Amino acid sequence: GEEKWLERPFVSNSNCFVVPPMKFAEESCITMEDCIRRGMPMLLLSAGQAGATAPAPIALTIVQAVAECLAGVVYANSIRPGAPCIFGTWPFVSDLRTGAMSGGSAEQALLTAGCSQMHKFYGLPGGAASGISDSKLPDMQAGWEQGITNVLAGLSGLNMCYEAVGMHASLLGFCLESLVLGDDLLGQAMRCVRGIDVTEDSTSIEAMKEVCLGGPGHYLGSDQTLRLMQTEYIYPAVGNRMSPKEWNEAGKPLLLEKALERKNAILAKAGSRIDPEIDAAIRAKYAMHFR
Repeated sequence: GEEKWLERPFVSNSNCFVVPPMKFAEESCITMEDCIRRGMPMLLLSAGQAGATAPAPIALTIVQAVAECLAGVVYANSIRPGAPCIFGTWPFVSDLRTGAMSGGSAEQALLTAGCSQMHKFYGLPGGAASGISDSKLPDMQAGWEQGITNVLAGLSGLNMCYEAVGMHASLLGFCLESLVLGDDLLGQAMRCVRGIDVTEDSTSIEAMKEVCLGGPGHYLGSDQTLRLMQTEYIYPAVGNRMSPKEWNEAGKPLLLEKALERKNAILAKAGSRIDPEIDAAIRAKYAMHFR
């Protein structure tokens, strides 16, 4: 019922309420007004492209995105004061040689981090895009693009990272194997976010004295090492850390093959979430190319 919904709205509306640069999108705004009146939280989403529908300088693209989203906050509060909103600065990058979107670029990472800093400046909960790859496959290019943009988003303190893993071809493609690889990638990114723990234990020289003055000359078996093994360090689920000799003896396994294996194992346990009769009816009506 309406009362229960208002107590705990569990769906938000991602609303592209602006057509950059700096214009309201009439049809989207009509939808937004109705959703706000019914108590639905709004993601106020501005998605200009630097050099195309937003200014070419990184700083000025951020200025425009923030201005557009601030206009959205005013709009939402004029309809219903205190309406719950997410500050959705999503400026993207254009490859100025072709005009194509480049979601995996270093400039994209800077845009996202800069927007995150502006969210903090205004004290607003916000989200931005990170982890998009321009590559069409989960390859090395995808790895560096997703890694750079996610780490900068995390270190800047972004509240919500949209498109964080799995997205390829500048949001035109999606890959389940990339989700599996992204599990490792985000684990490493979040380890960077957690940073270096500086405590009495982590800066004490007692462990060093025990090892160096009267001990074995290494820290492998020390109480401190064993105690911190599962908390100070993170270990990949599919990433390969074998020595070259071990890797060769294991048949030179490839990272993507391991991701495929894990994906298939997960899907095998998941089972069908769609009634077989409904599934058959859908497939009879539409040309389906996956199961």
